[in-house]
Amino acid sequence: MGKIALLVSREEMIHQAHNILQEKKFEIQEMRVIHTGDTVMEARRSIADGATIIIARGLQASIIKQYTDTPVVEIVLTAQEMALLIMRAKQIAGKEKPVVAVVGFRNMFCDMSYFDELYNIELKTYFADQGAELPVVVRRAISEGADVVIGGDTAVSIATEAGVPSLFLSMTEDSMRQAFSTAENMEYAMNVEKKTAAQLETLLDYSYSGVIRLDGNGVITAVNPLMEDMIGKKEEELKGENIRKAAPMIGEEAWKRVFEKGEDYSLFFEWGGTPIFAVLAPVLYESRADGAIVTCHKMKKKTVAPEKSRMTQKRENSRALPPLVQFEDILQKSTAMQECIRKANLYALSEHPVVLIGEPGTEKRMLAESIHNSSIRAQGPFLDVPCEGLSGEEQKNMIFGNRGAVLQVEGGTLLLRDVEELTAANQYRLYQLIRFRVCHGADIASLRKVDVRVMVTIGCPLSELMAERKISPDLYYLLSGLELFVPPLRERREDLLEKIEDTIHDCCEHYSRYHVLTKGAMEVMLDYPWKGNLFQIESFCERLILMAGKRSIDEVAVRRLLEELYPERLTGNGTDSAAAEAEGTAKKELAVLPDEAVKIRELLHKFSGSREKTAQAMGISKATLWRHMKKYGIEKD
Repeated sequence: MGKIALLVSREEMIHQAHNILQEKKFEIQEMRVIHTGDTVMEARRSIADGATIIIARGLQASIIKQYTDTPVVEIVLTAQEMALLIMRAKQIAGKEKPVVAVVGFRNMFCDMSYFDELYNIELKTYFADQGAELPVVVRRAISEGADVVIGGDTAVSIATEAGVPSLFLSMTEDSMRQAFSTAENMEYAMNVEKKTAAQLETLLDYSYSGVIRLDGNGVITAVNPLMEDMIGKKEEELKGENIRKAAPMIGEEAWKRVFEKGEDYSLFFEWGGTPIFAVLAPVLYESRADGAIVTCHKMKKKTVAPEKSRMTQKRENSRALPPLVQFEDILQKSTAMQECIRKANLYALSEHPVVLIGEPGTEKRMLAESIHNSSIRAQGPFLDVPCEGLSGEEQKNMIFGNRGAVLQVEGGTLLLRDVEELTAANQYRLYQLIRFRVCHGADIASLRKVDVRVMVTIGCPLSELMAERKISPDLYYLLSGLELFVPPLRERREDLLEKIEDTIHDCCEHYSRYHVLTKGAMEVMLDYPWKGNLFQIESFCERLILMAGKRSIDEVAVRRLLEELYPERLTGNGTDSAAAEAEGTAKKELAVLPDEAVKIRELLHKFSGSREKTAQAMGISKATLWRHMKKYGIEKD
């Protein structure tokens, strides 16, 4: 329990307090009369004796609030007390509507906004900020024609000297009783808060997880000991720092979900070299995130089996390609890709197989490498093996043979591309590998226990492959679970724009050239479906830069190259309806006004390529002619 202290300037206020305590037992542990000049010293003395709340009035209350951190309950005159003083002032003034001046400190008075109307007076208030200002405001009230002055000792003394009637600012027990009640309620709330804080602190200290508590702005307010050990930092180093600065690897998207949408968010990341799985949970108050709790679990790193020597493990790892890609290396400005990567982060926590579904050229391999690098197998090897174009025997030898991929990637991750191309026998071997962690070689005698995580890529959902009998039921049900659909670039406009800009820039640097795409050219490229995704864009942009004859590359040049490289996408013959719809605009426009296109070509030839003379002959401006030439893909001779 805390201690409540009453510090006042007059002895009669102490008598009032005693009278109130005889009626009702308020928890007031200390009551003293103090001089205003000694207010700070007396308040600090009470605080040292254990006071957690101080009750005071006027200037003394203001001083205590300014120079200490202890909560202060101010004694405020009630409306009823002020009403009694106003009625007595009217009697003293003897006027129908007297001017009544109230002098003192603002924090001493209740709201008197409607006293003029209620009591038929002209009420003027004169508030001082410091004790030294009181004589000045009293004299100003007198000079402005106050009929009666209501105030403390200073106000009454100066008013008497000036011959102006005055009333001492006395109070009844109402305001004192109200202050006692407020102090008790405040103490109760503080005790509840202390208990809650103590319970939470105990919970944090004895939690089996690392915990960080945040306020509504993301500032760290508490860190438990387990979290300190996990990241190698003390609470004193982290407290008061914004979590966005302390843990930038979490990313702004996660905090938007927590603080703006009030949603939970989970992710996997490394902090200070420690792999961590974290759950970010908002603290909701009236449907608004008023803070957050970050719960962190330390993940174990994969260790080498004790029977293997360090040299053996190093030799085996060297046979696999080193996975270097991380999640941050993947284009992810679009919401669709951010969600894809969020799921991939979670899949990194599992040891079960992951199925990556996507079109050619999407980031399937990059995601597989990133999942591997974020998993407990990050120190192990990673190998990518194609299944397409191989006979059943070749598949068996390359994947499951004595020198096959499974044995080479022990302790790491194996990525099988186009897994639906495996023969039935090899699908069964893959099933045995995933389900029982055994590798079937050439015969039953070569059966070996292995520790490998499997990931596979496919071009369409597993359910479709199952319906087409391209995958065995056993393997279907074993793989269905951690499926990850990689959206194509045409559904990720922000990522597509970044990819085009980066590729054009890289090609220009590589070939020491300087070219820019016009707005129209960029629009054509953004509207094209890019069925080959990253690979297609890279090869197209390289060809575009190599063949560019001008610094500025416009939509005519882009469209012409698209027609040359991918004619089946633009013919409208049914081979790719989406592409034909997206990219066949130029062909359709030619069909609308073919005579105009022919006329433009003829006139340009006649005038040796002069656009000015051609425009005059057609009765249009040069700008309009230029738009028509772009529309029909016409260049001057």
